[in-house]
Amino acid sequence: EDDLFPDPKPLRLVTRTEWLAQPPREELTDLKLPVNNVIIAHTATEGCTTQQACKALVQSIQRYHVSQTNYGDIGYNFLIGGDDFIYEGRGWLKVGAHTKSYNTISYGIAFIGNYEVKDRPTEQQIEQLVLLLSNGTNGGWLAKEYKLCGASQVKTTISPGKYLMEQLKLLPHFSNNVLL
Repeated sequence: EDDLFPDPKPLRLVTRTEWLAQPPREELTDLKLPVNNVIIAHTATEGCTTQQACKALVQSIQRYHVSQTNYGDIGYNFLIGGDDFIYEGRGWLKVGAHTKSYNTISYGIAFIGNYEVKDRPTEQQIEQLVLLLSNGTNGGWLAKEYKLCGASQVKTTISPGKYLMEQLKLLPHFSNNVLL
């Protein structure tokens, strides 16, 4: 009976188990909840449009973060693929490794691809981001009055890329102020 009126726009989350994540290499630190800030980045990798390709890329990003950058796990809290699915990284409860000096006070969400050069965020990807953020506020993990910004606003980088940044500026929680 619950399916008579399904949510027309459900959150499409792929759990760590579903994308075959390796376990964290070390104990991850708990975030102090609720978190007040969200930093959006892009992975600056190739993009992906199928779940199979996106899963493979997320696995590759995790391997790179663990073996090359010496993070204890994938650095992002969540990733959004070109298949319009959200991939669970460190999730809502753990400190990420995405933006130096901001990891303990923000969530890091990365769009898979390069949004400076060729990729353009789809309406569905932005919709999934909004649903994810709503899930965070409803769950009490993300503060109701959170601030959203692009990685380039808090560090020297082109991430999240000009095409993604254009879309972020249209979101209600977008902030031009540096987060703290």
